[in-house]
Order: sequence, then C-alpha cells, then structure tokens
Amino acid sequence: MKNTVLSAKGICKSFAHNGVQNHILTNLDIDIYEGDFTVVMGASGSGKSTLLYALSGMDRVNGGSVMYGGNDIAKLSEKKLSQLRCGDFGFVFQQMHLVSNLTLFENIAVPGYLNKSVPAGEVNRRAEELLEQMGISHIKTHLPSQCSGGEQQRCAIARAVVNSPKLLFADEPTGALNRKNTTEVLDLLSELNAGGQSILMVTHDARQGSST
Repeated sequence: MKNTVLSAKGICKSFAHNGVQNHILTNLDIDIYEGDFTVVMGASGSGKSTLLYALSGMDRVNGGSVMYGGNDIAKLSEKKLSQLRCGDFGFVFQQMHLVSNLTLFENIAVPGYLNKSVPAGEVNRRAEELLEQMGISHIKTHLPSQCSGGEQQRCAIARAVVNSPKLLFADEPTGALNRKNTTEVLDLLSELNAGGQSILMVTHDARQGSST
C-alpha cells in the first residue's frame, strides 16, 4: 500500500466579493499518494488553482486540515511555510515566472542555494544534470527572453525539482504552450514521475489528463 504524501480533510475556502461570500471549496477531502501522478481536471473558474494553493500552503484555508509530515500546514507560521515551500514542495505554473536577468542555469540553481541544506557544488551539479535531462543544456547561459516558451517551461520544471521535493505542484503548466511543446512538457513530467516524483497537476484540458 502506498504512503500518503499529503492529506486534506474537510477543507473550505471562500472569498468575499462585493459583499457576497463565494464558496470555492466546501468540505473537500483529498489524499495524494507517494509516487502518483494525480491530475485534477475542471473548467476554468471551477477552483482548481484555489485547491492547489490551499494544499501547498500558498493560501490559507477557512476550515479543515491539510496534513503533511504529521503537521497541519494550515496552522504553520509563515516562516515554516516558506521553508516547506522551498525544500519539500516544488511549483510549476502556467506563467513560468523565471527571473529575467538570470540565465537558465542561474534560474535553476538559485532555489538550491536558498535551501542552504546542500553545498553549492552539489546544487551546481544537480542543475547541470537537470539542464541535460530537460534538453536545454546547450542554452544554459541564455536569458529567458532568448528562449522559446517551451524552453522556458522546461527550465521552470528543472527549477521546481532542483531541491528534490517530496511533492511537485503543477498549475496549468502547459496552458501557454502550443501542442508540440505541451506534449514535450507532459512527457518530461511523466518521466519525472516514472523516476519516483510525486506530482499533483491541475488542468482544464482533458487531453493533458489522458497524456499522463
């Protein structure tokens, strides 16, 4: 039986807009298992990203619990949450959010340097390894603006896993890509999963779910 990486019970999330309370998540339960590639599909505006942010601690829930490593992350301090997101969790978004004045290599390596639990030399080795795995080692000195959307997203994936996270969160990671780059990025995520990486991806595209 697989181990549970993260477990949410009865989570609720709502937002107030123009005096009206909008309930996005209501008493939702979900378990994410070690080594699984879990895909949550739904139409735009259905609360997929809200769910991902709630599970990762990027946003606070209004009720319920999100258990990780024996702790309810909904009750952790901002400092503890920051440490969790830096080390144990990885993130890939639709918009790559690469640092524009850093090279691809530097974008990948910086989270490793910030983690401080691994020597810089090991971070550099890991970054080089990921550049090769993602097929972008030949452009490692390029700035993001000098790369295609697919190349930038591959860099973003490498950055997300440089610290070997326990769980990788992917929020519409191919939403801004064409069909060819979408297939390549999904193949890379599947390759990471085949190597043991636990992944939770949210998407509105049923083709992405079937591809994984």
